[in-house]
Amino acid sequence: MMPRMTALPVGMRLSHPVAFIATWFGSGLMPKAPGTWGTLAAMPFAYLITLCIGQDALLPAAFVAFALGTWAAGAYAAASGKPDPSEVVIDEVAAIWLVLALVPFTFVGWALAFAAFRLFDVVKPWPVSLADAKLKGGFGIMFDDIVAAIYAMLTLHFLFYLAEVF
Repeated sequence: MMPRMTALPVGMRLSHPVAFIATWFGSGLMPKAPGTWGTLAAMPFAYLITLCIGQDALLPAAFVAFALGTWAAGAYAAASGKPDPSEVVIDEVAAIWLVLALVPFTFVGWALAFAAFRLFDVVKPWPVSLADAKLKGGFGIMFDDIVAAIYAMLTLHFLFYLAEVF
């Protein structure tokens, strides 16, 4: 038997702009590991942005996703009555695009970006955990993932540096 997808807040449909953006086209409604699904669902869009406009376009795209996400995540959280609903994955979208903007446009670069971001998003080392605990609303939902993305970028920068040296 197939597990059921997470339900949307009462009275909200996936076609509602808040739900559509906050759950990144419904990818956050998957029953297990919604953050991972949301990150995976962001990758094809990053690939298209990179192919059509260039990898540098991922940085402003991440800022746009952050701004839209702050609004959508806040509205979705208010509608659901939960401070940080797991089905809200627009934060993963903005964060992974930020990481992907700064790694080599290769399969290995992108796979490492995915793995590093998911690691820091799940483990939540300080100050990711501090941002997750203290910041509220749409901004709080979004910002802890940006801090996790910064950890991922720093780690990958160091790994790529070591790969060059050795």
